[in-house]
Amino acid sequence: MKKESLSNAKPMAADPWEALRAFTAARIALGRTGVSEPLHSSLQFKLAHAHARDAVYSELNTPEISNAIEKQFALPVYLLQSQVSNRQEYLQRPDLGRKLNPTSLQQLQLLAAPVADVALILGDGLSAEAINAHALPLLQILVPALRAAGFSLAPVTVVQQARVAISDEVGLALNAKIALILIGERPGLSAPDSMGAYLTYQPRPGLTDESRNCLSNIRVGGLAYKVAAGKLLYLIKESLRLQLSGVRLKDNVNLLS
Repeated sequence: MKKESLSNAKPMAADPWEALRAFTAARIALGRTGVSEPLHSSLQFKLAHAHARDAVYSELNTPEISNAIEKQFALPVYLLQSQVSNRQEYLQRPDLGRKLNPTSLQQLQLLAAPVADVALILGDGLSAEAINAHALPLLQILVPALRAAGFSLAPVTVVQQARVAISDEVGLALNAKIALILIGERPGLSAPDSMGAYLTYQPRPGLTDESRNCLSNIRVGGLAYKVAAGKLLYLIKESLRLQLSGVRLKDNVNLLS
């Protein structure tokens, strides 16, 4: 058999997807070795999967978050707990993550908080790492903007083992017109620290997802803090003006007339 020298070997064909990798962290243009994925891509996948698993089991840095909020915004902070007792139960019983435990609920009810426009709630969700990294930078833009617009704020709450719907119970207990929860999203292979923001008008237990508006993928490399804060301010203004939220509240900013 005639051997082919390296100098005569055909160059590897350019991957037509390669140029698109500059625009996304998605796993595209991975290449191939024979019929298999290249070793480098395979190892990168396993590393990303490990980061995602770590994010699920990460914990809120409650002392640092609480101290920063109290110092920077002069707002009281209350640490709360859902009815979930541990992370394993959190993953298996989403229903318990949507309810405050009796002690936390009583703690809020005893405050007898006056009516406020917005209750800000931080929840670990499926990635406490996201809240540790992105909640404070977003609030540093959003809180001054809310105050400049004349909105009153309820005490801030930080809830461990939280699901999105727990904001309804917290908002009602704090006598707030709108509940806004910042919560860690389900980690992706390229984004283990993505934060979501959900707002509900007239929060109360029993509401479903159609009652909420959501901004997703707030993080470095995703939805920028300034853009997210601007959209949340707009949605809060419109929610209070129209007295609604969810599927009937639309983000009409920058739409062509």
